[in-house]
Amino acid sequence: MTGDVYSPVPPRGVRGHWHAPVASGPLSASVTVPGSKSLTNRELILASLADGPSRLCSPLHSEDSQRMIEALQSLGVTITPEEGAGPFGPDLLVTPRWPLRGGGVVDCGQAGTVMRFVAGLAGFADGEVTITAHETALHRPMGAMIKALRDVGVDIDDGGHWALPFSVRGHGHVRGGEVVIDASASSQFVSGLLLAAPRFDVGLHLIHRGERLPSMPHIDMTVEALSHRGVHVERPTAGEWVVPAGPLRGKDIAIEPDLSNAAPFLAAAMVVGGSVSVPGWPAHSTQPGAMLGDILSLMGARVARRGGALTVTGGANGIQGVDLDLSAAGELTPTIVGLAAFADSPTTLYGIGHIRGHETDRIAALVSELRALGGHAEELPDGIRIFPRPLQGGRWRAHHDHRLATTGALVGLAVPGVEIDDIGTTAKTMPEFPQLWQRMLEGGSDGATPRPEALQAS
Repeated sequence: MTGDVYSPVPPRGVRGHWHAPVASGPLSASVTVPGSKSLTNRELILASLADGPSRLCSPLHSEDSQRMIEALQSLGVTITPEEGAGPFGPDLLVTPRWPLRGGGVVDCGQAGTVMRFVAGLAGFADGEVTITAHETALHRPMGAMIKALRDVGVDIDDGGHWALPFSVRGHGHVRGGEVVIDASASSQFVSGLLLAAPRFDVGLHLIHRGERLPSMPHIDMTVEALSHRGVHVERPTAGEWVVPAGPLRGKDIAIEPDLSNAAPFLAAAMVVGGSVSVPGWPAHSTQPGAMLGDILSLMGARVARRGGALTVTGGANGIQGVDLDLSAAGELTPTIVGLAAFADSPTTLYGIGHIRGHETDRIAALVSELRALGGHAEELPDGIRIFPRPLQGGRWRAHHDHRLATTGALVGLAVPGVEIDDIGTTAKTMPEFPQLWQRMLEGGSDGATPRPEALQAS
């Protein structure tokens, strides 16, 4: 597969209403999950700013990564698929352009990483770049990012709304310097600035001052990704980063499996019994999903690592309620809530107020959908409390949110008659989810499903 411009077209898969399959008995399956969305989109950004070509091996091919690829292509970056596609699509060769090209429009869809990361690059363009998003994502916080970018010298016209859509008048370079930001609403503000910082004229001295700093593993991921390309980020104090101006190395990067997307599959073994394994589990990872083993063990699972795979087996005593601070891994909240609905006692999750600003208000949506099936949960100022009750079938709304959809599938394993209103939302980060879910229930020894029709070049 060759071509000068890469136009990924992930399969739409199952769209609309989807009857969640009920497990007929304990599970015994191995499920290979696609690459990490967070790592793929960070590496696409860094490869686009590097001093030479880069190859991304086993990247994610999904709606979010497609939005990032299209955004970078609109800025003049060349992205081409490599021959020899893996089970989820080809490797990608990224050839940077400097300065970036202006005059285009970036449609972020629902991808938070695109809106926060590409905004940091737009100042490097040689003309105006307009950044917008799907109407369901225009509410997502951007004010702190806009202010910080203006502070480092980016020329932004947002019409005074401090939100998408807005235009960046690119001048081919960004001054940089010291900036103070309140990243309480999203760690992506910090990551977006850090990713662009090596290309700033004088680098970046970034200071977070705010109520909290959610999802620190994602910031650690950004710092580690920079390090792999020769940029050393100093951290004088907590919430402070110093990035020197300098080159980013072009290189080959292997993308880890998406550990957070593995969460519903591993949790399935706890809901209906048996075991589920995810191969290729890294020994070390900055992904928040790396916390899954400890969390699921705390909730009663038996967790083991063998032969590079993480295996979760349902515990003999069922699922246990917990009090858990998920501030470092808020994206795991929907799966943990799904488990908590079947626990032996109430569960309280806290430190997750920031997930109200994701694809939807995840706290309110989870409470609403559990109640719709006869369950009981309460919103907390910074979290959610779940009181286990017998559940009944009914409609489960995805709220345009891929993690709400997968939680509905998890609940549906043990509750007949659960119908998810749009399983297609899973295409945001895992287009293959319905097929992989069915394969797991059938006891598949390998969830990887080749999909050569998924991608095309033009």
